[in-house]
Amino acid sequence: MAGRQARKNIPQRASGPALWASVGARVRDRERKRDAVIMTAARAFRERGYHNTSLDDIASELNVTKPTVYHYVENKEQLLFECFRAGLKLIMDGIEEQRESTTTGRERLAAVISRYAEAITSDFGWCMVQAENQDLSPAMSRKVKALKSEIDQGLRSLIRAGVDDGSIRPCDEKMTAFALAGALNWIAHWYRSDDQLAAAEIAHRFIELFEQGLQPR
Repeated sequence: MAGRQARKNIPQRASGPALWASVGARVRDRERKRDAVIMTAARAFRERGYHNTSLDDIASELNVTKPTVYHYVENKEQLLFECFRAGLKLIMDGIEEQRESTTTGRERLAAVISRYAEAITSDFGWCMVQAENQDLSPAMSRKVKALKSEIDQGLRSLIRAGVDDGSIRPCDEKMTAFALAGALNWIAHWYRSDDQLAAAEIAHRFIELFEQGLQPR
């Protein structure tokens, strides 16, 4: 739809490469503005809470009108869903990057834990954990559940790879993946952006605990 709208606004004399470049620029500009709406919403939801944030608040933050916000999203629920999806995508991207790695399963899992901690301490991560699935329609909740399942399967595959190559001791991959995700998700409940611990340090401590457990050294 965005592409069709862009083409309508292009002067008729434009053609070939010039026409394509113009359409591409308009589409990219719309995507950037939509991203700005979603990022602003994520920050507002984190600072004020989902139910205490209105589309008027988000429009005010962006210094635009409320109808402008509606140009990029249908309603506040869709904004929350997009925040959910953005947070989950940050984690999934980290898992996908490690699929091509030639390092051990444990090293790849450690890299994903680091990315997970980085994502969960972001505004998107807060929305992903703190906002309730009940605030989403059944259809959107199913989409979020499917994305979470992909992350779970990704963690399990890395754990399995580590067990297979001997870098991780034999364990129940399902329970281990649940334990890791649960512990990492809980960061969103206590982390504060002004905390002395940066996301990288939190990740380091989680990795250390994961690799060494609670056994005395």
